Amino acid sequence: MVLFLTLLIAGIALVVIGAAVDGMLSLLSAGVLLLIADLLYLAARSVWRSLRHPVR
Repeated sequence: MVLFLTLLIAGIALVVIGAAVDGMLSLLSAGVLLLIADLLYLAARSVWRSLRHPVR
């Protein structure tokens, strides 16, 4: 969970900096990609957890 929160904070920071500073479109796109990767990690983790502990 610490990794998820760290990536989430880093992604949000990159998006904010990229949007605020003129000419930093690369930071904005890197932040968006990091947020997408973070959401995919969260989805994969929840699927993996549900496979290991089936509902009774």
